[in-house]
Amino acid sequence: MARTINDIVIAGAGQAGARAAEALRARGFKGSITMIGDEPHPPYERPQLSKAMLESADVPVAYIKQTRDWNEGLDIRIQTGSAAIDGDAGRRIVSTADGRRFPFDALLLATGTRPRRLPALDDAQLEVQYLRNVEDALRFRRHIRARSRIVIVGGGVIGLEAACAAAKGGCHVTVIENEARLLSRAFPIAISDLVADRHHNHGVTFVFGATVTGSSSHSVTLSNGAEIAADLVLVGIGVCPSSDLATRLGLPVADGIAVDACGRTAAPGIFCAGDAALQWSRCHGRAIRVETWANAQNQAIAVATNMIGETRDYSDPPWFWTDQYDLNIQVAGDMRDAEHIARGDPDSGRFSIIAMRGTELVGALSVNAAKDMAMLRRIIAANAKPQRADLESPDYDLRTALRAP
Repeated sequence: MARTINDIVIAGAGQAGARAAEALRARGFKGSITMIGDEPHPPYERPQLSKAMLESADVPVAYIKQTRDWNEGLDIRIQTGSAAIDGDAGRRIVSTADGRRFPFDALLLATGTRPRRLPALDDAQLEVQYLRNVEDALRFRRHIRARSRIVIVGGGVIGLEAACAAAKGGCHVTVIENEARLLSRAFPIAISDLVADRHHNHGVTFVFGATVTGSSSHSVTLSNGAEIAADLVLVGIGVCPSSDLATRLGLPVADGIAVDACGRTAAPGIFCAGDAALQWSRCHGRAIRVETWANAQNQAIAVATNMIGETRDYSDPPWFWTDQYDLNIQVAGDMRDAEHIARGDPDSGRFSIIAMRGTELVGALSVNAAKDMAMLRRIIAANAKPQRADLESPDYDLRTALRAP
């Protein structure tokens, strides 16, 4: 017999939690909804932290809704300033760090991730920060205004967006990347080189094949023996799932909280969505965590409908974007371990690269070609199988692939 759902608790007051809460009300759920978050702010979307908020000295935080609108407009109770840290799946209750207890009929884990720390800088004498919340972004923005000497550890999307903003703001920027090139987890070599070239043109210095091993009050020491002067070190070496609550609830946790296509965990009545969810990806051929704006929104909406008795599988291909100076780069699916097909002329500054395994289109990357990407995302999601010769032709209408039998 289906359990009656009267009280829903959402552990996590970020984008995934907020979009799930909105979806529950949009689908007609009349019971109580409580959203619990560790930050003092109402929910907001994180891309602004490394994009809009760093590009301008006075861009305010864009909240999804103000607390009053959540409480009064949607009748959703927001409990901020203290994370949900413990729970009992059998008794169906979670509790916060400050001792409050919340019973639930259904629970959504939208606990997100936390930055992976760099132990060599844990006791550093100079200023070290990570970029994960509003306060982090405001702090980094003050350094941009001061034209500080900034060392960024990690040549991934977040680190490079921060480097872009700092370089345009007149800072002296050095990026330390342990791999041999930038963005190696998601980008083909040609795109890594293109991005590096843009940064070089704006004065950014790169050190590859090294990491930080120590520091002084005014510099960092690298594994290759070099010493780099710095007023601030920004560490961007990835994230770890925030799965402590899941563990306390007795859920299996590896590199994330395992869910099925409906967002259900191993415990009845407990769901998970967003960055912490370990979900199946057809493009990758394995379960992965998807740390993107689109997944935090769309998966959360789908999972919310399943919490109240509907059945809606979520299988959207991963998709994200980054702006690097004049380059808008979008990636869908998986670009690794695949044959790459060029669509358009790279010298024109507007082109796409399509990833195929056999006849299956599993990934795509576009540079200043948003219209192509909009269609390629749909083709990947539909598991359509256009011909290689058609994909290579910039004159081929990608909509045709969706109409093919």
